[in-house]
Amino acid sequence: MDIKTASALHRLRLVSVPEALSFPALLIFGSLLSRISDIDYLMMPLGVLHGILFVLYALFLLDVWNKAKWPFKKAALFFLLSLVPFGGLYGDKLLKREEADSVIAARARQAAGAGAAADA
Repeated sequence: MDIKTASALHRLRLVSVPEALSFPALLIFGSLLSRISDIDYLMMPLGVLHGILFVLYALFLLDVWNKAKWPFKKAALFFLLSLVPFGGLYGDKLLKREEADSVIAARARQAAGAGAAADA
């Protein structure tokens, strides 16, 4: 995995947790509190925050899908996880594992390249 793909994965991980937490916050603090009490001033800022995070997540997901050459099913899974409250937390766990696997593969490739250079 090249550095551009790794940085795209890292950006997606950075935005996945805040996006996953902003949706339940919008549901609980925005919608629920505005319905059961007079606290309705949280709806607008939480809605804007969640909207920005969701758009960033979708854009970063498209970037990772393009650079990492993921199959459609994998990209669709991560998109569906963003629609489920707290789904992005599971997505972050999957992305962390993928990031770690790519680092291990890159180090193995680097070691194999260094061994081949020493043999020559």
